[in-house]
Amino acid sequence: MKLNNAMILSCLQTATAALAVLFLIGWTGQVVSHPVHQAHLSPPLNDPKTHEDIRELSQHAQRKELEEDTSIRLMPRVNTDQNHMEICCLHANILNFYLNNILHKYSEEHPSMHRLQTDLHRVSSDLQTQGCNVTHYHDHRHAVEFRRKLERMEGERGINKAVGEIDILFTYLHDFCKEPRAAANANATGAARN
Repeated sequence: MKLNNAMILSCLQTATAALAVLFLIGWTGQVVSHPVHQAHLSPPLNDPKTHEDIRELSQHAQRKELEEDTSIRLMPRVNTDQNHMEICCLHANILNFYLNNILHKYSEEHPSMHRLQTDLHRVSSDLQTQGCNVTHYHDHRHAVEFRRKLERMEGERGINKAVGEIDILFTYLHDFCKEPRAAANANATGAARN
């Protein structure tokens, strides 16, 4: 009888260990593919409602675009090999430009604009508190390129195009404005998947 109990106990321990390993593998795989927590430098960057409002606003403006404007892109593409904090601060500068020069001209066009402007002001303020000197990036080639393209489109047409691309700006802010440790972990996870 002792032999059978010992054998059963041994089998149960082996099975428990195997299950523990399988659960650990499954949990680790899930964490790698779906990060549990990303520490953004501003809470609205992680708010699903803000993301939804941005998407709706962008689509609203895109529906008003002229056909000839659909192939134009105001927002420059970034080199993701650059320091993420520099990319973040560059886009914080562009966000500041949006807040001061674009969004108030579009404020009557969309029902969630007031709440969205409040959230975006919070993002701008938080990023400046976290060390983004937005005036430092005023002459960055991407900021200059954005403003130059916007000026060429002139008036309401340019404002509408810029608002149509606010989702691109917000995506850059969301993807690059993270705590340095969270950004490093995200880079390592991305490199491990490649």
